[in-house]
Amino acid sequence: MKTSAVFSAVLSFVTFASTSSAASSSHTDLPSTFTPPQVFKNANLVHVISLEKNYVKENINVVIENIDKAPQQDYFQPFTADQISRLGGVEVKDRKDASVGPFGAEVVVVDSKSDLQYLRIRLPTPLKPSAQQTIGITFHFLKAYNPLPASIKQEDTQFLSYSFSAYCPSAYTTSKQKTEVKFPSATVPDFTKLPGSGEVKEFPQKQGSKLTYGPFDEKPAGALEPVQVRFEFNKPVTHVARLERDVEVSHWGGNVAFEERYTIFHRGANLSSLFNRVKWAQSQYYQPATHALKEIKFPLRIGSADPYYTDVIGNVSTSRFRSNKREALLEIKPRYPLFGGWKYPFTIGWNSDAKNFLRTHSGNAYILNVPFLEGPKQPEGVEYEQVEVRVILPEGAENVKYSTTIPVSSITDADVVTHKTFLDTIGRTALVIKARNLVDDFRERELVVSYEVPLLASLRKPLIIFGSAVALFVTTYILGSLDFRFSSK
Repeated sequence: MKTSAVFSAVLSFVTFASTSSAASSSHTDLPSTFTPPQVFKNANLVHVISLEKNYVKENINVVIENIDKAPQQDYFQPFTADQISRLGGVEVKDRKDASVGPFGAEVVVVDSKSDLQYLRIRLPTPLKPSAQQTIGITFHFLKAYNPLPASIKQEDTQFLSYSFSAYCPSAYTTSKQKTEVKFPSATVPDFTKLPGSGEVKEFPQKQGSKLTYGPFDEKPAGALEPVQVRFEFNKPVTHVARLERDVEVSHWGGNVAFEERYTIFHRGANLSSLFNRVKWAQSQYYQPATHALKEIKFPLRIGSADPYYTDVIGNVSTSRFRSNKREALLEIKPRYPLFGGWKYPFTIGWNSDAKNFLRTHSGNAYILNVPFLEGPKQPEGVEYEQVEVRVILPEGAENVKYSTTIPVSSITDADVVTHKTFLDTIGRTALVIKARNLVDDFRERELVVSYEVPLLASLRKPLIIFGSAVALFVTTYILGSLDFRFSSK
């Protein structure tokens, strides 16, 4: 990380207290009678749904127009309650000017029992009457697919289904729109067909691995057209139910230790019969396409060393680590291939030189820059339901602040706690950040932590160790000089 980038990150910090408060209030409650005011119109909208990975990525590119007489700043995007629970990674940008922003995005709960909830998007500056702005809304849905059929043979091809609306859900009238659906391959055996318009007799139009519903004429607010697609996805549907990531900083050792604990599920089709180990071993000679998860690759930062890989049984030897000046890659193989409905918890860890992540700033102040999320890099993608990152700082660290490029809407909580381990006196300061509904698109997003370690705090541990050693030596000397023999008298 360049020095200029470090100091620019420091200037963008907010205090930990305010960040923690913002993270803990991830949504705003509104009255049950609330409906978005009809102050906007969607002049043109393009809805892009990507089903190319084992999570859904959606982009809504829309030209919004203020049809009210006063400037407006709050734009609402509707979701169902189920979608809100699986929604993550919300980012909003100006499609024509990347320098405009940032855009605020938060979930507003209208009624806890209602199936209709909203995402409130706050424009950087209020939009004037009759003015237009082109915005792009990007988000992900986890646990979005259903295998169809739900059970298949070990060697069969896996198919997934996904349901959505051909009309993009909107709280406003949409003058013109279309929906594009992208697939991992051109094999899409089943999809809902709709009557066409104009010269197009039927929707969707298929072109390679893409389906296009529309263009559609003007649709009122709340208009929906449920459709379903079924497509080939003969790859693992890898779902990380929980990831616990520890980053432990050692000043005296000049080391940053990483440890990640995974609980992985395969959300694909179950096996219709018992797993056949012999058939599986035979098939590996010609490497056929399979929906089983048999290998996981972790690209690490250059300079990483001393990797380890364990599970609930113990050390796992089926791993390979390549490290040179250009890459550091850890490849692991689970004890057994994962098929639909199977679970596999495991732990990996490694060390790295502190100079790759840590910088000194003005005396006793330090700046740590690490990836918020590293994790496996798989062609089919990986989704994370719950993520907990613990940055364990040296003993006595204080004035902890942090900043991250992970979308704020995915951060659910942040706190500073005390972490106790061996040879500690008062315990180490630890920053704990919790997030939900992340995907591997956010690999390598930065987590920048600033903190201070007073001179006395940094010397506390060596002084206590030195004092304990001296006390032990003196005690041993005194005990050795005493005469415990029985007197002849």
